[in-house]
This record gives sequence, C-alpha cells and structure tokens, in this order.
Amino acid sequence: MHALATVDYVIILGYLILSLIAGVIMTKRAGLSLEHYFLGGRTLPWWVLGVAGMANWFDLTGTMMITSFLYMLGPRGLYVEFRGGAGIVLIFMLAYTGKWHRRSGCMTGAEWMTYRFGDGKAAEGVRAMSALAGILITVMMLAYLIRGASLFLGLFFPFPAMYTTLVVVTVSTLFTMSAGFYGVVLTDLVQGVIILTASVIIAFMAWHLVPSMSSLAATAQAVTGNADWTNSQPAWHTQMPAGYEPYSMLIMVASFYLLRNILGGAGTGADSRYFGAKSDRDCGLQSFQQGVMLMFRWPLMIGFAVMGIYLVHSLYPDPAVIKQAADLIHTQYPATTAPFWHDLTGSIMTSPGSHPAAFVAQLRALLGPDWQGKLALVGYHGTVNPEQILPAVLLNMVPTGLKGLIVVAMFAAMMSCKNGLMNGASALFVKDIYQNFFRPRAANRELIITSYASTLGIVILGFYFGVVATSINTLWGWIVMSLTAGQIGPQVLRLYWWRCNAWGMIGGTVLGILGAVGQRLYFPEMTEPTQLVVMTAISVFGTIAGSLLTAPTSREILVNFYRTTRPFGWWGSLRGEFQGAERAAIDLENRNDIITLPFALLWLITMLLLPMQLVIQSYATFFRTLPLFLVALVGMYFFWWKPLMKKGPATP
Repeated sequence: MHALATVDYVIILGYLILSLIAGVIMTKRAGLSLEHYFLGGRTLPWWVLGVAGMANWFDLTGTMMITSFLYMLGPRGLYVEFRGGAGIVLIFMLAYTGKWHRRSGCMTGAEWMTYRFGDGKAAEGVRAMSALAGILITVMMLAYLIRGASLFLGLFFPFPAMYTTLVVVTVSTLFTMSAGFYGVVLTDLVQGVIILTASVIIAFMAWHLVPSMSSLAATAQAVTGNADWTNSQPAWHTQMPAGYEPYSMLIMVASFYLLRNILGGAGTGADSRYFGAKSDRDCGLQSFQQGVMLMFRWPLMIGFAVMGIYLVHSLYPDPAVIKQAADLIHTQYPATTAPFWHDLTGSIMTSPGSHPAAFVAQLRALLGPDWQGKLALVGYHGTVNPEQILPAVLLNMVPTGLKGLIVVAMFAAMMSCKNGLMNGASALFVKDIYQNFFRPRAANRELIITSYASTLGIVILGFYFGVVATSINTLWGWIVMSLTAGQIGPQVLRLYWWRCNAWGMIGGTVLGILGAVGQRLYFPEMTEPTQLVVMTAISVFGTIAGSLLTAPTSREILVNFYRTTRPFGWWGSLRGEFQGAERAAIDLENRNDIITLPFALLWLITMLLLPMQLVIQSYATFFRTLPLFLVALVGMYFFWWKPLMKKGPATP
C-alpha cells in the first residue's frame, strides 16, 4: 500500500533536496570561525533566534505524543504536558535566565563553567563533565526523536520504517554538518512558516468537522470512555486506557510535572540562542516570541485529536475488533515485542505480500476492505494506539497534495529540533573537550572538521538508542523525570548559591547521571514521581556535599560573576560589594524578574488553552479563560515589558 500519491512524494522529495542545497550554500559562511559555525557570529536578530527557538519546541515525536494525550483527555492533556511539551521552562528564560547566561560572553554552557568557577583543575573538570552530560542528554533526545519519526514514517512509505527514518536523518545530519548554526536558523525560518501554515489548516479542518461541542463530547465519550473530554479543568481522577494508568490521577501528575519544570526551569538558559543574542532585550523578546509561536502547536494537535476521535468512531464502531486484530497478529508473530510492534504493523500495511497470504486474508476479513488504514491504529495491548492517531489521521482524512504538505511540516518539525540539538552537542564536544583539553592551538579548519565528525558520531549513537527504545512516551518520561532531573541540583545551585563550587558541580553531575542510568537499568518500573524525587535529591546532595567538603571558589571569580550576571539568591557578603544606586538597580531588576514569573506562567498556560477551546467550540470556557490571559498580560507589561524596553537594544 502506498499511503501517499505521486504529488505528495514529489513535494517531500523537493523539500529534502532543497534542504541539502541550502546546506551547501551556507557552508562557506559557517566555516569562517567557530563563533560563526556555532552561534551565527552573534549577529542574528532576535526575531530570527525566536523562530529558531520555536522550532525546537515543535518536534515531530513530541507532537505525536501530545496529540495522543489530547486524544485521550481533550484539552486537559495540556496538564500532562507540564512535563515538557507545554514549555513551562520558557518563562524562566523569558524573565531572567536567558540574559544571565548571555552576560557571560561564553559560547557554550560548559565554557560558562570556567566563567563561574575559574580555570583551575576542578573548574576544568566540571567543564568536561558538563559537556559530557550535555552530549549524553542530546543522544537520548535524538533517540526519542528518531523513535517517534520511525512510528510516523513507517505509515507513509513502502519501506521498513527505520530505513526511511535513516534516509531523513542522514539528509538533516549532512545539512547541519555543512551549514552549522546559520543552516539551523535558515531552515528554522522556512520550516517555521510551513509548520504554522499546517497548524492553521488542520485546526480549521477540525473546527469545521465539529457539529457542536455537545456532539463532540458524546462522540469522544463513546470512543475514549472519557465523559469530560471537552472539559479544560484538571480532575483528581480520569479514565485512562491500558498502558496509561499512571496518568489517571491527573492533578497529582500535573503537580509533579509542574514542580519538575519549575525546579528545572530555574537552571535553564545555557542555550546557543541566548549566548548568541546581541542584548538582554533580545533575550527577552526572542523568548516571548517563542511562547507566542509555540501556541500554534496546540490547535494543530487538538485538531489532530478531534479528527482522530471521528476517525476511530467511523473505522471501529465495534471496539472489540481492535482486540481481535491484535490477538491475530500476536498469534502469527508471537515473538514480537512492544518496541517492534509498530515496525511489524507498518510492514504488514505497506508490504502485505511479504507476509503469509492466509494471515493477511484473515486480517482483511476481520477489518474489512480498508484494513490497511485501520491497522495503523491497532495497538500492542489490543486497544487503539493513541501514539498513532496523528499519522492515522493524515493517512485517512487529509486530501492528496495537502497530505504531502502536512508530512513536510512534520519533517520540518523533526529536522528543526534535531538540527538544533546536534549543533549544540557538537559545540560542546569541539569547544569544551577537543579544543580545551587536546588541541588548544588547533586551526579553524581542523575544528570545523572535528565538528563534522562529532555530529556524525552523536547521531549514530542516537539512532542506535532510538532503534531499541520501547515507546516514545516511556523514553520521554525517563529523559525528563530521571536523566535531566538528575542534573537539577548542580544546574540550579550554580546560579543562586555563592558556596556552590566546581567540586560540588562534579559531585552533583556524576551522581545524577549514575542514578538515572542505574534506575533505567535496574529499576525500569520506578514511577515518574519517584524518579523525580530520587534523582533530584541525589543531585542536590552531591552538589551540596561536594561544595561544603572543598574550598570555595576564589572571591575574585565570584565578584566578577556577580557583577556581570547580577543574580538573586544566597550570595552572602558579595551583595555588600555593591552599594547605593548600583545596589538599588540590581535589587529592582531582581524584584521585577521574580514578580514576572507567576504572570508569565499564567500567560503561557492560558495562551495554550484558548485556541484549543476555540477548535472544540467550547466558547463559554474560552470566555472564562480570556480574562485570566488578559490579567497575565497586564502583569507582564508592568513588571517585564516596561523594564525590558528601558534597557534598549544595546544593553551590555
């Protein structure tokens, strides 16, 4: 079965070819220096960096996964995505962590460590550890993206899913290797336009499909069993299908995820888009733009979820057929495990001739003449697989031509996020490991070639872990609640506590990584809330113990850090170094930054809810949410926008 028409394949092929051509064009400019290759020469305007930031929030795998929760829960799926997809950490970068990191003048987060802790052996050690931790997190993020891409691409091409994914990953890798940060930003601009166009189209199609909110609610209840599907308020308990039972205690789950992102968000900002910004003002403006553009992702995903509700209702009026189909596949292929279920069903759909004729005939008799389209939704546990709702909707409900455009938009989402990750991880290896420890006098050409090799190696590792991953949901849960949670201690304390030193950073980083890897290997069934508590506690303990058992950072380094960064927190006697008008200015800036946070949080959450409420025609709820959004905007205007504009574009 060919899921796409010829015109759709032409659109996709043209997009991939143009991406390679753009990479070749940008190669010369990117190769001028490491600063050009990894930061665009620090000359890019804030709105360009904002688009690049938006594209990093708009990944394909996350879009599929969030769509699955919106399909199961309606707008309340947003609260599950407090764990990452809602972009909660963005409010910290908007308020202050972005500008704090820009003020260092560094190129990477690992280089920033020497700015914070000096250039002694311990500081060099923490720089190396930070770089390695960043590379490890990137590899696992790539695995997550690649696994999701394989689930998506397997439905649209008559080849094994991983082979198709390999081709797309190879194209985007070659592009990033050649074009550097210029290429990342260039494609993000083009891909951002494609993604936003697709968002508007799908949202309108879904809105037009809904007869009324009450009708949608009845259909959603029949399909998902959720009686409150159109409700936007979180609930203490909600019905979840097999495999998703841990999310049934919705308020508790959302609270843990919100706590995790508040803790993690306080330590964010070490990002190439902020290191490459021209001013504090540009840091704030690009963060605001990222939030506004991120909003378009949610009507796209709720649109896919709504269309998925009607699709499942039409394809499976008798849900028992799904269980029968899954049992039939398990009987024919009893050795197939959950990680390879989608590869198997994709192969059956696209290449039925390579499977036993009698088995295929049984599937056809069970599912009907359009059995291949229906098979996409058959899950391993004998229920509808919510992670396949997005590709199934594209497969069955989007017309030819437009289907190719939407697939390209999904490609763009994957490539934009992947390219940014690869560029950042390559910078960590080249700048903070290779040049800093092995070849400090290496010529520019050697460093650029090394960046090519490191990018390739990182992608190969990510591809391997993507192949062996069990599911995109469990992999993302481990990344957010264990692996990155294990870095919360050192990443947060370095910004707010004067006594945090390089040895403390090493202790917290090492314990956090070992704890997360050990949990994955020996306690894979540990719940996500437990992972968060344990890994955060381990990393905080390691950071505090390592810091208190060793000598503090030299006062000269600390004074320089405090003077240039101007942070708030526990800075002891360092505050006394600054008196009079300078002290008052720092305190006022800190106060405005802190007050901005709750208003920015309310702004972000309501901004994501409002368009979803419009798509499902929940107009009464929309007008109850709108005043909260306006209150948030007013607060941000007085405590964030006005002080930001006073700084002017040339803030040092």
